[in-house]
Amino acid sequence: MTDTDRMPLDRMPLDRMPLDHRDVAVLIPALNEALRIREVVMGALAQCPRVIVVDDGSDDDTVDRISDLPVVLLRHPRRMGKGACLRDGFAEALRLGARAVLTMDGDGQHSAGDIPRIIAVANRHPGCIVIGARLRRRSQKPILRRLANEFGDWGLAWGTGYRIADSQSGQRLYPAAVAALDAVPGEDFVFESQIIISAARRLGTRCVSVPIESRYKCVHSSESFRPSHFRPLRDLWRITSHIVRQALAHGGLADVYRSIRANPAVIDDPDEAFPEGARLARDSTHP
Repeated sequence: MTDTDRMPLDRMPLDRMPLDHRDVAVLIPALNEALRIREVVMGALAQCPRVIVVDDGSDDDTVDRISDLPVVLLRHPRRMGKGACLRDGFAEALRLGARAVLTMDGDGQHSAGDIPRIIAVANRHPGCIVIGARLRRRSQKPILRRLANEFGDWGLAWGTGYRIADSQSGQRLYPAAVAALDAVPGEDFVFESQIIISAARRLGTRCVSVPIESRYKCVHSSESFRPSHFRPLRDLWRITSHIVRQALAHGGLADVYRSIRANPAVIDDPDEAFPEGARLARDSTHP
């Protein structure tokens, strides 16, 4: 047991104290999410008192659907992309004193019921980015998105030097130190990859994945979802070309390869609540 483990909570440094749901701000970027945004926000509010919605220039009823809910609403006058939503949301969360920021998509793909599990994993791995990895029932994920995600995992490893299970998931918990990083390049979905790279290189931050179940429109479900804003070919090209440039500029590719081989994806699923996901994740750790 370390000195910090024996220290009373009222004397423990703030960055070592366990996270409570009141310490976490839930950040929801939203672009034309009228179909599901209300249930997403209400689910988040049931788990955490601080919820920030960044409306990215929606031209539907997204804002009207949540106008009566106790959330912080930031609005872009025009579409600025997911990267801009996350930057603005991070800044607001830190202004409000959040010790961590948990992001969720506004389309209903993520379950707010997974928030306590993600926070618990963050407490078991202090300082890490926690990724809600869509590992259960992966066969129901649209095949193009599944292949894009797997290729993205492989590519991002070259930027970080370690493997990540489901690096493209939008449900993540960022420690305040990561959310506070400045001058993180990249727009739209590229930003989500770059902030992981920047955190690894500038802070030594690792990612830990916790298996979650993600919902999609499929033959087994009657739920309705809007079409994804992610375009596998276009967006994966943007992400991959960005990472390749970063890796080449950083150099030392042989050392990076050895680091990737030595650092498989970390999956925190001690209760084996999602055994299928854990097995798939382990299989995916070998290049």
